[in-house]
Amino acid sequence: MQSLVATSLAIPSCVKATALGLEGATPASERVTVGHIGVGGRGRDLLRGFMTCPGAQPVAVADAYRDRREAMAEMIEGKAYGDFRELLAREDIDAVVIATPDHWHVPIAIMAAKAGKHAYVEKPLGLTVEQDLLCRKVFRETGRVFQYGTQQRSMAHGRFGCELVRSGKIGELKRIEVIAPDGGAGGSTEPAPVPPELDYEMWIGPAPMKPYTVSRCNPPGTYWIYDFSIGFLAGWGAHPLDIMIWGCDADLAGPMTFEGTGEIPKEGLYDTVIHWDVTVQMGNGVVMTFKPGSDSTKFIGTEGWVDVRRAGIDAEPKSLLKLELGPNDVHLTRSPRHDQNFIEAIKSGGKAIAPIDEAVRSDIISHMCDIAIRTGRKITWDPKKEEIVGDPEAAKMLSRPMRPPWKLEV
Repeated sequence: MQSLVATSLAIPSCVKATALGLEGATPASERVTVGHIGVGGRGRDLLRGFMTCPGAQPVAVADAYRDRREAMAEMIEGKAYGDFRELLAREDIDAVVIATPDHWHVPIAIMAAKAGKHAYVEKPLGLTVEQDLLCRKVFRETGRVFQYGTQQRSMAHGRFGCELVRSGKIGELKRIEVIAPDGGAGGSTEPAPVPPELDYEMWIGPAPMKPYTVSRCNPPGTYWIYDFSIGFLAGWGAHPLDIMIWGCDADLAGPMTFEGTGEIPKEGLYDTVIHWDVTVQMGNGVVMTFKPGSDSTKFIGTEGWVDVRRAGIDAEPKSLLKLELGPNDVHLTRSPRHDQNFIEAIKSGGKAIAPIDEAVRSDIISHMCDIAIRTGRKITWDPKKEEIVGDPEAAKMLSRPMRPPWKLEV
């Protein structure tokens, strides 16, 4: 999704790569060449970040908006493409950064991996569980590096909080409280002329073709319209849910149930779930709640709690915050910055800090919450068989048709 949080990098949009001195920072033979697909909002922020990332060299951009792609291509002194497939066909590009609207994330990621490219994919992952599982299958088979855009893994306090939980410093884990920002209602349904700079056919891609409106292809419509997304259950929920699975494996313990409520706006263009309240019973007895609010993952154990937020960490007892973990405790991967970790993984042939398997785990939780709310029923998910148990109608919601000629090629 296009994040609502401003980037920490303050690079003016008019500054070119040569002006930053990037062309001499790393020998050309050691640089990872990067193509950026989707350069509006979050995609533009990521591009600016990769311009300062050691060992990375952005060389091309693709976007359905002509003005965006041309401006960003000029900034990196690279090539602009209206069709991302032309970018993927370039043999001189090692990796891609995918920051398109949500419904394009997995189709492009799969095509990228099959074209031999490593991929940094913004959250959320798939439009459906089927897409999640197919994406994982392709990246496993191709051996390409996958980095999920859950940047909180590259924040030291996020890592430390999860290490405390995995090291047993709060005792036996009993409860997890997850909070993510809420979605909203509204959005114009009035048909309007397609802007001349937009290739609307390409922007819509595999989603159902609908008349253009001023709200459809711009935030928040890009992540609050069900044709393109399941809303902030996944679009923002990906962050705290990712911390949840980094801090424990409760979601893998056995079949888990999802039960809750939420609202689907009946007026306006936006129709993803808002005001949700979901309870998840994990296979090991741990209970997780998921509600709207700020951005927080609170692990509650028999001997204390740890609350990891984007802006910091809190705990009880407070002494946990000053604890130095020993050699026998759990130590998770350290990452100085998310983009750099991706580049280093490509060079070393290892895994990135937010790999595909864990991206799938957190995204499935979002989808199960959405399905439980939309059906109004308790949903049981078996993480071993990776299927909904005992509800054939709900199981149909694990996939959606794609508008021809687009399809998932695996």
